[in-house]
Amino acid sequence: MLAAHLPFARRIRVAWFGSTRRSLHSADAATLDRFPIQHVTTCARPGPACGQLSRPMLRWTSQARCPIARGQIRGKKTRTTLRLDELPQGAIPAAPPLPLEEVEPAYPTVLLQARRNMDKFDGCVLLTRVGGFYELYFEQADEYGPLLNLKVAQKKTSVGPVPMAGFPFFQLDRFLKILVQDLNRHVAIAEEFPNSPSDKVKSGGLLHDRRVARIVTPGTLIDENFMDPYANNYVMAIHLPAEADRLQSDDGNQASDASTQIGLAWLDLSTGAFFTQPTTLASLGSALSRVSPREIVLDKELELQKDHTVISILEEEMHLVTYSPLGEFRTMSDWAPMLESEAPIQPTQPFTDNEVQAGNILLHYVKDRLRGLSMKLQPPLRHESLQVMNIDKNSMRSLEIKQTIRDGVFKGSLLHAIRRTVTKSGARLLSEWLSSPSTSLGVINFRQELVSRFIADEDLRDSITVLLRRSHDSHRLVQKFALNRGDPDDLLGLASTIRATESIVYLLREALPEQTRSEEDCLATMIKRISLEEPLKLAQRIREAIDEEGLNQKHQIEDSEADEMMALAQDIVKTEGAPDDTALLPKVAAAKSEKKRAKGITSIREHYGEDSEVWIMKPGASPTLARLHSDLSSLTLEKIQLTETLRTRLNATSLTLKWTPGLGHICHVRGKDANSSSYGAADLRTLSSSRTTRSFHQPEWTQLGERIDKTRFAIRAEEQRVFAALRGQVIQSLVKLRRNATVLDELDITTSFARLATEQGLVRPILYDSTSPTTSPHARSTIILGGRHPTVEGGLAAQGRTFQQNDCLVGAAPGHGRIWLITGPNMAGKSTFLRQNALITILAQIGSYVPADHAELGIVDAIFSRVGSADNLYHNQSTFMVEMLETAAILRQATPRSFVIMDEVGRGTTPDDGAAVAFAALHHLVHVNRCRVLFATHFHVLADLVARGRMRLEDGGDAGAVEMYCTDVEEDGKGGFVYVHKLRRGTNRQSHALKVARLAGLPERAIQVAREVLEGLESGVQGPPPPAEEKDLRKESRAV
Repeated sequence: MLAAHLPFARRIRVAWFGSTRRSLHSADAATLDRFPIQHVTTCARPGPACGQLSRPMLRWTSQARCPIARGQIRGKKTRTTLRLDELPQGAIPAAPPLPLEEVEPAYPTVLLQARRNMDKFDGCVLLTRVGGFYELYFEQADEYGPLLNLKVAQKKTSVGPVPMAGFPFFQLDRFLKILVQDLNRHVAIAEEFPNSPSDKVKSGGLLHDRRVARIVTPGTLIDENFMDPYANNYVMAIHLPAEADRLQSDDGNQASDASTQIGLAWLDLSTGAFFTQPTTLASLGSALSRVSPREIVLDKELELQKDHTVISILEEEMHLVTYSPLGEFRTMSDWAPMLESEAPIQPTQPFTDNEVQAGNILLHYVKDRLRGLSMKLQPPLRHESLQVMNIDKNSMRSLEIKQTIRDGVFKGSLLHAIRRTVTKSGARLLSEWLSSPSTSLGVINFRQELVSRFIADEDLRDSITVLLRRSHDSHRLVQKFALNRGDPDDLLGLASTIRATESIVYLLREALPEQTRSEEDCLATMIKRISLEEPLKLAQRIREAIDEEGLNQKHQIEDSEADEMMALAQDIVKTEGAPDDTALLPKVAAAKSEKKRAKGITSIREHYGEDSEVWIMKPGASPTLARLHSDLSSLTLEKIQLTETLRTRLNATSLTLKWTPGLGHICHVRGKDANSSSYGAADLRTLSSSRTTRSFHQPEWTQLGERIDKTRFAIRAEEQRVFAALRGQVIQSLVKLRRNATVLDELDITTSFARLATEQGLVRPILYDSTSPTTSPHARSTIILGGRHPTVEGGLAAQGRTFQQNDCLVGAAPGHGRIWLITGPNMAGKSTFLRQNALITILAQIGSYVPADHAELGIVDAIFSRVGSADNLYHNQSTFMVEMLETAAILRQATPRSFVIMDEVGRGTTPDDGAAVAFAALHHLVHVNRCRVLFATHFHVLADLVARGRMRLEDGGDAGAVEMYCTDVEEDGKGGFVYVHKLRRGTNRQSHALKVARLAGLPERAIQVAREVLEGLESGVQGPPPPAEEKDLRKESRAV
């Protein structure tokens, strides 16, 4: 029998009567189940040891619980009897093990902070600030130390050695460049934050807490020194609707619905530029080629769908992909805190849902990377509403607009050939114009008008160029302040830019003719777009506040401290490192430090002394600052007087009043004064002494020194307040400063166009609106007389050669077809002719003058190019497959306003199949697309097929659109020849391939065999030539 007292559902007192007597405290029902109990007696009477029970327990098994009474009810004792077979029998089950708490290793606090940050920011390389160094720990030190050329050491701890590597703080940009730009890593930077008194107690006296202040990624750079100043640094988000699932083609290859609508959003965090665009999966590659983002952000849900269509598109172009959740943003109204002004309302072309969702992903990602930094972006612009020409990715590559095909370098590209800008922001804007030429006739004509004015007025052009050279990159300077960054140097740069803008406005006003001082003049329009009232006040305030001389001294001190840090690192390497470790240190900094140490000066701070502390704000920057500087001057005078008083009182002429980090404010004497007997006064406490020096505390100097320190601290605090106020004024003028900077960029480009036109003899093209063909007979034509290739001409000129000019009269009615079928020998300039006319069209529509004698063009909405050959082994695509994909894209997308160049369509297969495909493409362009086309081929049969299909110009009718042109070769009858690059009417049925083969250096025997085969084919004989005599082969072998 077992008697149990149940104390209010928590404790059960059990008395077990049997062969032995036991008492169990704090038992519960599960405990009782472990004993072979036959009877259980419960007490239903409340009491101190007995809970308050509403009724006795009638059946109590292992699953039963003791009910808790809500009221106090007294009753008699009762007995409950349970049958033994109703109780669970058998072996006592083992109690489940208690969960083990994860105990962190007993690392030092800095290492624990680093480990927690590494776990929290998984996927990032963590750089932890420790004093004057940034350090890597644990497995990241082993992995990235060798990549950064850093020595990996072992930090001794109570739980074992920990790998670590580090570098001085002033080399952060150098190593960020390697990690972020070269290795495409995300870097989390943990900075030191002073602990409050309560936090110091909690952390065991730790002075700093180390938290991640920012995550640096390739697409979220702000002001890093390794950023390309001449190119935008975009991060782009792509949003796909839920129904945009990939499709599987019948042969198992991945296929996508080309018409699937998606949304794009991209921004440059260094300038605040923000754009969106709706597009399709089929056009995604072209958008990526135009924008050239450094980083792509996708929805987190796509991370596991590695076979998704969009993933394959991004991998093909080798884009860096990051995944991010949607975050807290849901609608465009949620973007307001991150924008400098409201997003523009566009009733005719509102933002699509895909664009908004892409913007949500992008802004959440950027906000997370900045870790709490404020951000002010420009309102988003829709790319669809900008009226720009579409240049697909194949055309961007084959036309070598920004980089060459062969080497992928800048030199040799169209941008390299025409760039004469003098500002970094102007170079970035020019790159954008080349990627997206305008289709607005008004915009193009306005730019051309500016260029013509600067060509006519050389003095104005040169004066503006000089002033632009004095300006700074305002877009990035302003954005630094919008991100709560920036320094006094940036403020001075901004003030210089504002002054340069004022001078430019004065020059433009002076250049306005008296009779045309109206708003219609292009110079007057530029003046009107510039707002100077508030920026000039800001510039004046900056000039009055910042002490440029003090700022220069501050930079010298920083350079000195950097040299000292490098000298310390070199000393450590010399004493503790291996001989090879010295090579890891920058030699220039070490050499500077050695030279300075040889002179006996440890730092510029010591050279100037503590009384000459450097201030970056002028005393007149604020009334408080003026008062504090006056107080400091008075205290400095008191210090001088106290020094003389103490020297007289203590009879110590060498006495100086100093401050040291370890001893505080001390009096210091040296030489014979150190052994004087006058230092035994009660108010003097000697701290250290030697034969030649003595240091001691003196109450008067201690009190005065504390007052001086307090005043200096107040000056520093007031300088920070003044600087914060100036930064606030910059942010208030954000919109005006950005608009002014845009005007300066446009002036930089148009003055550079004027210099380019003067240097190279370019002409102003005449453009026509092609949206309505009836407005002009040339609205859908391209008339270029004496055209030249803008990059090839420069290369030939460097070799002392001249370029052969050519005319292009595509669609010039009457008498010229809108499609030119061009034949001719290899190396005779067909591809060059095709490309030069496409490039001239692009130059004309960005507002530049063009390399030609005369040009009239109907505005082109898109340029398509099928030039060159390449395979895509990554996607299992042969050369011919790539060629057909490009051709298909052109035939699907070209409109009557487009300009198409196609070279050697069908060459990747058999002659018959290739000719059939080439003619089919030409037929489609004539009857369906009806656009301007330059079509070059070696399939001479196409001329016959065109004649048979009545598609020649002379055939007339709607289909009569094809005109035949060719290049040629002139031979001298002695085996010599020259290429004739000048186009003429007609068809050339000789490709002269053997001449090119000989120029390439094919063995003469191979040339002879090829000639015999060609002659046999032309005479109708099939098969190889008869074998040569063995002696001839041996003879040729000996000759070789």
